[in-house]
Amino acid sequence: MEKKTLIRPTGLPDSASVPVVTPIMPAVAYASATPDTLDDQYEGRVHGYTYSREGHPNAAVLAARIDAMEGARGGIATGSGMAAVTAALMGILSSGDHVVGGDQLYGRSLRLMNEDLPRLGIETSLADPTSVTAVKAALRPNTRMVLIEVVSNPTLRIADLDGIADLCNSRGILLAVDNTFTTPSAIRPFDHGADIVIHSVTKLMAGHSDVMLGYVVAKNPALNERLTTFAVTTGLTPSPFDCWLAERGLLTFDLRFEKAQANAEKLAGFLATRPEVKHVLYPTRPDHPDKARAQSLLQGVGCNMVSFVLNGGREQANAFTTGAAGLAFAPTLGDVGTTISHPASSSHRALSAENRAAIGITEGFFRISVGLEDSDALLAEFAKGLDAV
Repeated sequence: MEKKTLIRPTGLPDSASVPVVTPIMPAVAYASATPDTLDDQYEGRVHGYTYSREGHPNAAVLAARIDAMEGARGGIATGSGMAAVTAALMGILSSGDHVVGGDQLYGRSLRLMNEDLPRLGIETSLADPTSVTAVKAALRPNTRMVLIEVVSNPTLRIADLDGIADLCNSRGILLAVDNTFTTPSAIRPFDHGADIVIHSVTKLMAGHSDVMLGYVVAKNPALNERLTTFAVTTGLTPSPFDCWLAERGLLTFDLRFEKAQANAEKLAGFLATRPEVKHVLYPTRPDHPDKARAQSLLQGVGCNMVSFVLNGGREQANAFTTGAAGLAFAPTLGDVGTTISHPASSSHRALSAENRAAIGITEGFFRISVGLEDSDALLAEFAKGLDAV
């Protein structure tokens, strides 16, 4: 007769060796020995996991890796980049506070600023992040935070990070910096006076378009605890499997960054020679509108994003994407393969045509996330697209 056994827990097999790869730990719950032990965990006397919404090993491993890259401590992984933005804003700001955002933020960040924060009693304003004068003019007595991207999405303008940091620090205002486009390989915002750093890990950090993750950390431990508690309470926790994939992606990050950047620089130069292209935006180009700041902040690092404007409108845009059929037309960035996105029909479609035009996004505007292809093959595919215009 089969012996009856208990279902759980059985524990892991003993082993004199350890895995060389972080295991995937999908457990939702973790068992403690006694109520006293659980008290010790929740009150910080011992470390242990309890319920995966409150943290799990794969998220901790991933966050620790990004902490090391950013020169930070205690960062958290979230379920998406927008979850990280949300945690930074809603976890720290209160009704009656005011926040200034860069006027060229990612489209969903703009929607959060324009639609969601105001209905919760948090006042918002937008200002040109390339001008510390514009940001200063947007400040109010109740301004608590400024949110900028080092390099704006998708217009690739360079924020006056040092000037804005000095302004915020002199006024006791928190500076939150979205470092997604630049990554720690280009700049570490804490080294420039930022208080909060945000990433969409979905993008170049993970690098394979197969995870949805974010990361956020505050320099001040008390603020970091506030945004962490908010993320746990509102369920912004990432999945263990996504964290595991992202950790694997980070192992090749430096190699991928260098190759993608080299391809991007070649592509920007090629596009600038084509008569179908009105103008090209790439941080290291001498015709970039913020070339001096790009050099001083990024020290010659251009990253993997290129934007350009076609002569013409939607008809020419459709012809280009059809002609460059070998490249994915997709609203994403940071993949191993090059992707083409059209902000007017994707990330910034919620803005009116007039508001898009005000920040340089027309129907002929394209944002390119440059991947790891052979550079000659990549340029040849872009040539096909442009020949079709």
